[in-house]
Parts: sequence; C-alpha cells; structure tokens
Amino acid sequence: MKKLLYYASREIGRLYETEAIIHNYALCYALGLVDSKIYSTTVAEEDSYRYFCPEQVPKYEEHLTPLNQQGIYVTPARSLNHSSILNTWKYANNNYHVEMEKTQKNIPSFGRAKEIAPESKFEFFVISQKELKLSKWIRLGKWMSKAEVTVEQLPKPKITEGIFICTHPLNPLDVMFTNQVISYDVVNMPPVSLIQNVQMRGQYYQFEDIKELKLPVRMEYRFKG
Repeated sequence: MKKLLYYASREIGRLYETEAIIHNYALCYALGLVDSKIYSTTVAEEDSYRYFCPEQVPKYEEHLTPLNQQGIYVTPARSLNHSSILNTWKYANNNYHVEMEKTQKNIPSFGRAKEIAPESKFEFFVISQKELKLSKWIRLGKWMSKAEVTVEQLPKPKITEGIFICTHPLNPLDVMFTNQVISYDVVNMPPVSLIQNVQMRGQYYQFEDIKELKLPVRMEYRFKG
C-alpha cells in the first residue's frame, strides 16, 4: 500500500480502529469484479454499480450473486505484515453560520483513527473456474489508498474430507451451509463479522507444498443466515 489505509471496522468512543483484515465484500469491489463486462458479472440496470449509484444503500446480494454464477469467489484478506499509525484530527469550520449536513463519505468530524501504515502486506485467495486477469493496482478504504496486487498461481489442490482448521479468515455466511463449523474466533467487522482460526468438518482444499493451507470447498456468497 502506498498511503494510510483507513476504514472504521471498530469504534470505541471517538477511536476509530482499522482492523488488519480486509472484508471479502470490499475486495470484490476493489478488484473490479462487480458489475463487470470483462468478468461477465453485469447486473440489472436498476442495480448498476459501474457508472452511477442513485442511493447509498448496499446491494451486496444483487452485486455479488453474479460472481457465484461465474464461479468466482474471493476470501477476506489477512495481514502478512503490517504496522498501525494513530492519527488525531478535528474538522473545523470558521463560518458564523453553519448548517449541519451529512458528510459524503461517512467520515467522523473529530476523534482518533488507528490506520494501517504504507508498505503493509495482505494475503487473500481468489477461487475461479477459469483464469482471471486482475488489475495490478487497486484502491482501498475511505482514503482510496493505492495498493499493488501481486498474483501467484497455486498448484492444483487435492480435495480431502474430515475435520480441519482454517487459519485464514472466512466469511461465516459463505461456509456455514456447506461445512459444519465447530469452533472459531470472531472478528467484528460490518456488514458481516468474519471468523478465523476456524475448526470445521467438511471438504477442503489441501496443497501438497503448502501443508498449513486448508480452505473450505464450495465457498460462495450467501446473504441469509
């Protein structure tokens, strides 16, 4: 990342903290996978995301369901190495007459923000039925921080079944219908809290040269628990 990464994943009074995990919904938008002719994920005109959003209401189901239809799935991203910076700010207005208006980006007017520093590195996985060409540079967070995407193709996995532990963060809605989730740690993060260090029973991908990496099979975007 080339500048501070900020999004309020946790609010403690006037402290707005950026968790060192990037939600898989956010990654889908940042990677340009949503409502894309390139990836055959276009949506109905009334739900269009590419050109103009007439209302600030999330349409995750409408936007992400076409990815399921194309066999594309993106996991949340975890930090491989990162550091945080604490910034304090206050927005002031010197006018004698001030009308309270909503901010355009849902950014608080004063407080402290714990942000992810430049040069931090995150890892996520893209599972696809066909080869995808992803953008080399993407934008993340409220400040539209620039991040470089490095793609490494993994060897063909073997599908195994049984009890396993996935240390990579997961979206619980996307795995709970195809696997029996036994135990996990919760990462509070809107719009859907994530889970990590997950022990579960079911089918999973196992890679010969990366023994510690185990990912659930048949992950897809779901929106009702």
